[in-house]
Amino acid sequence: MVLLIDWINAIRDFLDTGGQVLLVIGILIFAMWLLILERFMYFFGGYVKYKKSVRNNWYNRPERNSWNAEQIRQAMISRAGMKLNTNLALINVMVALCPLLGLLGTVTGMIEVFDVMAVTGTGSARSMASGVSKATIPTMAGMVGALSGVFASTFLQRRAKREVELLEDKMVLDH
Repeated sequence: MVLLIDWINAIRDFLDTGGQVLLVIGILIFAMWLLILERFMYFFGGYVKYKKSVRNNWYNRPERNSWNAEQIRQAMISRAGMKLNTNLALINVMVALCPLLGLLGTVTGMIEVFDVMAVTGTGSARSMASGVSKATIPTMAGMVGALSGVFASTFLQRRAKREVELLEDKMVLDH
């Protein structure tokens, strides 16, 4: 219990050091990773069953060599692609927002630094330290969130494209 309280206090201190923008970045990164984990769970769980049912439906068709059959095949593959790409665009938007919010944190922190300089009339490093930390910590958090999201998003997009291509290869037309 004491460890949990210490952990919560450390997070609270970190958020206070980074300002309000850091909280927004943290919420954004949390939501982004929830979506990424949902996609991973779908790729390695739900999609396997869906792919098997699509292939079974295709091979249970009485004829697979007409123009109509080709259109049905394309529709099945397209639906599978849509299911695979669900939320990937939203994840990419969240990845792009992370550094932008970090930049917003930088700007608000620097405004605080200039405000301290205007009030005190000096360039004392001690008085500006709070603003400088509010300028740098959100930038770092935004970049870390964006980098982690880019790697996961790229993996998921490549995997989705590969799965669609594999499904196309498995669902052959009879000639």
